[in-house]
Amino acid sequence: MMANFLLEIGLEEIPAHVVTPSIEQLVKRVGKFLDDNRIAYGEIKPFSTPRRLAVQVLDIAANQPDIDEEAKGPAKKIALDAEGNWSKAAQGFVRGQGLTTDEITFKELKGVEYVYVTKHIAGKPVEEVLPGLKDVIMAMTFPTTMKWANNSFEYVRPIKWLVALLDNELIPFSILETSVGRTSRGHRFLGQEVEFTDALSYEKALKDQFVIADANVRKELIKGQIEAIAARKAWTIDIDADLLEEVNNLVEWPTAFAGSFKEEYLAVPDEVLITSMKEHQRFFYVTDAAGKLLPFFIGVRNGNSEHIDNVIAGNEKVLTARLEDAKFFYNEDQKQTIADYMGRVEKLSFHDKIGSVAQHMQRVKLITQIIGKQLQMTAAELTQLARASEIYKFDLVTGMVGEFSELQGIMGEKYATIFGEDAAVAAAVREHYMPISAEGDLPVSTVGAVLALADKYDAILSFFAAGMIPSGSNDPYALRRQALGFVRILRDKQWNIDLTAINAGLIASLASDNTGLPAAVQTALSDVNADVASFMVDRVKQLLNGQNTRHDIIEAVINGDSNDILTMFAQAHVLEAHKDDANFRDFVEAFTRAVRLNKQNPVEAPYTVDASLFDNDSEGALHDAVAALEPILATSSLADSFVEAQSLVPAIATYFEATMIMSDDAAVRQNRLNQVAQVAAIANKFGNLTDLIVK
Repeated sequence: MMANFLLEIGLEEIPAHVVTPSIEQLVKRVGKFLDDNRIAYGEIKPFSTPRRLAVQVLDIAANQPDIDEEAKGPAKKIALDAEGNWSKAAQGFVRGQGLTTDEITFKELKGVEYVYVTKHIAGKPVEEVLPGLKDVIMAMTFPTTMKWANNSFEYVRPIKWLVALLDNELIPFSILETSVGRTSRGHRFLGQEVEFTDALSYEKALKDQFVIADANVRKELIKGQIEAIAARKAWTIDIDADLLEEVNNLVEWPTAFAGSFKEEYLAVPDEVLITSMKEHQRFFYVTDAAGKLLPFFIGVRNGNSEHIDNVIAGNEKVLTARLEDAKFFYNEDQKQTIADYMGRVEKLSFHDKIGSVAQHMQRVKLITQIIGKQLQMTAAELTQLARASEIYKFDLVTGMVGEFSELQGIMGEKYATIFGEDAAVAAAVREHYMPISAEGDLPVSTVGAVLALADKYDAILSFFAAGMIPSGSNDPYALRRQALGFVRILRDKQWNIDLTAINAGLIASLASDNTGLPAAVQTALSDVNADVASFMVDRVKQLLNGQNTRHDIIEAVINGDSNDILTMFAQAHVLEAHKDDANFRDFVEAFTRAVRLNKQNPVEAPYTVDASLFDNDSEGALHDAVAALEPILATSSLADSFVEAQSLVPAIATYFEATMIMSDDAAVRQNRLNQVAQVAAIANKFGNLTDLIVK
């Protein structure tokens, strides 16, 4: 007979950004607990608000199933003494299993006989198993935790109540001083305590006390309320998904409302106004149909519509104070020049082991020119790049960015334009921060993309040289994020960048014009080349994993001969595109045979093959096929090269069937190894094919 189970953890208000990952974690942990304990169930339904994490387990089985479990004991020679009697080892083993020696059987395992017993384990009633959820709750992890009272136990917030009901029966357990009951709490201001009659009464009972426990229902309600206001007032609202998620996790009974601010503040850049509304007040900004910002906003109250005018007035007052600050900083910042700001940047520390921000910028300027020349940028672009690299951090010391740190780069572009900088330079000042998240927008302009690459690369290189390399989950300077951005930009722009050349050029420039790096760090720059390259390759692996690229294909490309990031992506794309081809297995097996033999007997290029040493037709056929193919591969894309290389498969297969590579004749043997090396070189264009798994 099936039942339904309710588990609720009542808490002090949880930070909004923690609510969703926490309920997802609870669902996963409860599911694993039930699976591990052989408890069948139909569905786990999540509920979450700022004050609670809860799950309903629907159609949960009444009992664990009975199982027969086989246990392996000591070897037969140990279980029996010289007279054939059971030894103490055998008797102790069966006693530990709750059985007798009468249940012993022998089974052979890898040529040795062992004692085995089969014990019957009766399934427990589910009500005896579910109290173990106490450990599930206590094992949860959070980005921030706290202690309360005199307890040493830490949790996201203090636990205020617990509910655990199997249908209408309590499942008893306690966490610290809090014991399971059937009583929960409604809305902090509008509701009262609520007692659940059974597990399925949860959602309705809370709704009666002004709590919408289903986060998805609550989110759709908020969205509908916003859209209704917008329709009534003929506004356009960008319902930002992240902001909606955050607001949803701040309220239990949402009521949307509209407010306004003075039109005079529209003289401040839109980005500043939107940041003030969105990031600081959790408001949705308003535009007209053409996208022009209007002096209105929509907020969401955690409560009903009573006294909503007072709520609106209070929110307008708080927003006005922020906008007044923004207006002041915007006007004051324009009274200085970029040169004034750069004088103050000189005093900013990049890191005490590396130097100042200004010195970091000097190194970045060197790197931008190296990259720019590799990419054959025009003289005008190189000039723009040089200027951008000289000023791109100036906005860090402006009043606006000091007050609204989210606007760094954005205000840099605004002010650079106001101060008369070239449009490409101004755009690069903004774009060099991009991407600002794992999936954030990438730089559009060439100058901005190169500046972003150089800024990220110098940070990674200098921190590595100073010995501050990320390990485990520890990455205080966000170097992994910077490396991921670096790799994403290269992939987006389809740029081949020689990292070794960048390092060599930077080191050569620093030798004559030191930009403040301590001697030990500067010396270590050349020593960390391989580590930095490996760090970048790890980001390639991360991106490919994110695209659900097959594991063995990822290993093939990152373990290949190429250190070029763009080539790795191309290899993965080609192998993914052909992995299901009917002849993919034949292709891999033919070429990997050559690759393995070449690894065992490496040959230096060029691979000279003497046709006069051939003694069977397969050698000549392979030689002619390779000779015809090589010029085609030299001018073809990797995707086309893969298709062309498939034509070699029959010749390779026949060659290995007809030819003894390791001939007794040294000259013939070397000639054949040279042929094998030619084939392996073609295979290596597509990665390390020996890592591929084919069936």
